[in-house]
Amino acid sequence: MIDRSHDLPLRRQAQLLQLSRSSLYYEPRPVPPADLAIMRRIDELHLEYPFAGSRMLRDLLAGEGVEIGRQHVITMMRRMGIEAIYRRPNTSKAAPGNKIYPYLLRGLVVDRPDQVWAMDITYIPMARGFVYLAVVLDWFSRRVLTWRVSIDLSVDFCLEAVEEAIVRYGKPDIFNTDQGSQFTSAAFTGVLADNGIAISMDGRGAWRDNVFVERLWRSVKYEEVYLKAYDSVGQARASLGCYFDFYNRKRPHSSLDRGTPDRAYFEPVIPRTLAGIIFSPP
Repeated sequence: MIDRSHDLPLRRQAQLLQLSRSSLYYEPRPVPPADLAIMRRIDELHLEYPFAGSRMLRDLLAGEGVEIGRQHVITMMRRMGIEAIYRRPNTSKAAPGNKIYPYLLRGLVVDRPDQVWAMDITYIPMARGFVYLAVVLDWFSRRVLTWRVSIDLSVDFCLEAVEEAIVRYGKPDIFNTDQGSQFTSAAFTGVLADNGIAISMDGRGAWRDNVFVERLWRSVKYEEVYLKAYDSVGQARASLGCYFDFYNRKRPHSSLDRGTPDRAYFEPVIPRTLAGIIFSPP
């Protein structure tokens, strides 16, 4: 799709094709295959035990016959962009000088599409190397509105995803994220503020504040990512695109009365017994 010999700059080609610019220069990361295998297993363990820190992960790996030091586990966790998730005092900031916004969803009944959108980033293992996936999710319908794949954790691919969502679907009342440096950056919060969108951020270490995105990651990884071994960013992007099409159009959700995200988003009908229960954040 990208023509490097064309007169049109690569940046403009990427914009027209809705691709992250960083992916144009991707080369497999020089990570030893043994480390990649351990990182994939850490990712699986993190889904099962989100409260597990480096010590517990080291011990869980040791129980499976993988001898690894705690510092090595810490290095891998940082590279993957994950950390143990548990409630603790908010004594640190995601990035120096970045403003942290309050969590606005506690006790809020979410009963219509585009009332609350949420966004998060997750680690995606490949056959050689890894990438990161960001999605914008409609909280009410669980519909994946937009998504992007990137080789790094810069704010660019997050901005591309949220800007596309606003252009295609309008504006939500509230936009919820965690306190990651991408989401607390002036560039990201500025886009939301300029569009009159209220900004909400999870409590530090409070994974349940964004529980529907966490459930999405579990579905994506167990139903798609862990069944594949992507050879390239292009293959990862194409395969994830097929999965999200299935997820939105065909995959039934028990919380949606066995309906699909597309139907809940475009034809929102809620049984009275469900309103304010399933769609009220924990």
